[in-house]
Amino acid sequence: MRYQNIPSNPMMLLSFINTKLRDEHMNLDELCYDLEVKREDIEEKLGMISYAYDSELNRFV
Repeated sequence: MRYQNIPSNPMMLLSFINTKLRDEHMNLDELCYDLEVKREDIEEKLGMISYAYDSELNRFV
């Protein structure tokens, strides 16, 4: 991940990403482009705590 202000703690990351998705971005790809991070990195990190992206809800659940 290149974006410096992204939390490294998975639970904090979950909150950060879901807030960004809710308030600022239409989908995960747009968010990743804006933050200059790889989608795979986000999905892998949140997968470690059993969360996956739900495109219909536009959030990790």
